[in-house]
Amino acid sequence: MNQDFAGRKVIIIGGSSGMGFATAQQVLAGGGSAVITGRNPDKLRAAVEALTQNGKAWGIAAELTDRLQVPAVRQQLAAEHADANLLVNAAGIFLPRAFSEYDEAFYDSFNELNRAMFFITQTVVAGMVAGGEGGSIVNIGAVWAHQGIAAGPHAGYSVQKGGVHSLTKALAIELAPHAIRVNAVVPAAVKTPPYLRQFPEEDLGLTENTFASMHPVGRIGTPEDVANMVSFLLSNKASWMTGAIVDVDGGVMAGRNQ
Repeated sequence: MNQDFAGRKVIIIGGSSGMGFATAQQVLAGGGSAVITGRNPDKLRAAVEALTQNGKAWGIAAELTDRLQVPAVRQQLAAEHADANLLVNAAGIFLPRAFSEYDEAFYDSFNELNRAMFFITQTVVAGMVAGGEGGSIVNIGAVWAHQGIAAGPHAGYSVQKGGVHSLTKALAIELAPHAIRVNAVVPAAVKTPPYLRQFPEEDLGLTENTFASMHPVGRIGTPEDVANMVSFLLSNKASWMTGAIVDVDGGVMAGRNQ
């Protein structure tokens, strides 16, 4: 039986669905425990209930784009989960909107999310350093931070995830003396709730085929496709990897079909 995460606890920011939830499932399957955050209390509760069938899991409900809610999250993590030695920053805002139609409030939501993840990471890292055993951080980036995609205008998302990529490299260097590794996984289109929400239900089949044809492997990704790499990077199997920005994208960064 896989025990890659025995005795280890992961904090997953944005863990109530999609790639974050799939990662939590894999950590629990490997003998670990998980703390997940989510903005919808009911959805978060259901996710925690599902996870606890296979191990220990906790949930923290918060809207991270509201900076007034972030201090409480940090306080709870410091008070109750300072023993966590794994962190996944999986939250993102994936809403298509033309650049010319942005207003300041919408733009600010991307900055606020990165601000929240920055300071939550600071809190979790303090616990890792105090614990003296190091740790591993995996950030979820996006191919939209590498290149524009005409089929989905996401200027704000590109800015947000570009910041995540840069922070990954900066922290990899700064935290290496504390035996804390920091890497990022870069997916293309993945079938997650944020992806599904942007299209009318009656158009999902056609839209999925359109996005699938963009990927050289001929399909969009699943949360598990990405979680497989996240779990690897979290584990000691990746102990010689830090500062890496790893494409898990169906071949999109090698070359798009359209």
